[in-house]
Amino acid sequence: MAAAQDAPLQTLFLPFANGALPWPQGPVLFLRAREGWPLREHAAPGQLVCVQSFRPFAQALERGGWEVREEAGLDAADARYPLVLVLPPRQREEARALLARALERVAPGGVLLACQSNNEGARSGESDLQLLAGLGGKLTKNHCRVYWSAPLDGHHDEALCARWAALDAPRPIMDGRFLSRPGVFAWDRIDRASALLVEQLPPDLAGRGADLGAGWGYLSAEVLARCPKVTALDLYEAESRALALARHNLAGSRAQLDFRWHDVTAGIDGRYDFIVSNPPFHTPAREDRPDIGQRFIAVAAQALRPGGCLFMVANRHLPYEQILNDSFGQVHVAAERDGFKVIVGTRGGRA
Repeated sequence: MAAAQDAPLQTLFLPFANGALPWPQGPVLFLRAREGWPLREHAAPGQLVCVQSFRPFAQALERGGWEVREEAGLDAADARYPLVLVLPPRQREEARALLARALERVAPGGVLLACQSNNEGARSGESDLQLLAGLGGKLTKNHCRVYWSAPLDGHHDEALCARWAALDAPRPIMDGRFLSRPGVFAWDRIDRASALLVEQLPPDLAGRGADLGAGWGYLSAEVLARCPKVTALDLYEAESRALALARHNLAGSRAQLDFRWHDVTAGIDGRYDFIVSNPPFHTPAREDRPDIGQRFIAVAAQALRPGGCLFMVANRHLPYEQILNDSFGQVHVAAERDGFKVIVGTRGGRA
């Protein structure tokens, strides 16, 4: 799912292409890895250990033949690497935590190398690495900045590294009702779109439902709290960091729950009486992708039983009307506020 022109990924490998850094012989760790031609241009088969928590990116790496681990799988490993590559996220606390954990994986004499686009925090990331471990070099191209440490000898700021590594740790929010962490969508609040959707949920919602793009579980928790006739709920979420939080936040639920680390755009199995969704319209690589939301709508229509309903919320400007009208027998806007709209689509069949 990485774009054909993935500028940060291409720029990440610039120091090896121009000779500023040598490519190592041993295994290389790649955090927040994405698939693309630069990997095959530099890495030997089996050399990369890729860590990726976003399901579409993880699947693309697997199709490319690379070893892929979820974030949790990294903590158990004791390996150190001569080179650790990082594509830091936009969120500052999450990015600092990732740099700190990456530093802990660098072997003596090894290098930590990171890249970000200029409008996604590149200058801040460079400053953070310099503060954490010292700066060995930097290059700019493709509206991106790639920066790296000098060969590390263990004399970095260990206290700062430990503090930063905990910056994105799960923590209570909403007066302790939920657990969340920096980096997941709307991590420290109830976003206004989801709050608007919750207000429109009918209390007589019943049977088996699904939450497409469940995040850390807010919509699902509200469905179960407001709709006592719901007996089962499947949570689909592409980001495993968010899905782990949802597991915690819905623990002990009265309904049957299934948590699925899954790319909804690939389709879903099952037949549902209702579906709720606040679909994404961009990827973690910050691509603007309204087609993702359009695909969520089409997949929901295919998964609903006749007469079943999709309750979704979206930015008012997003181009969803055509796919909604093509996919559902009845469509109406239930509410609009603050630039958002709640749409209810009923699949053709019984009323």
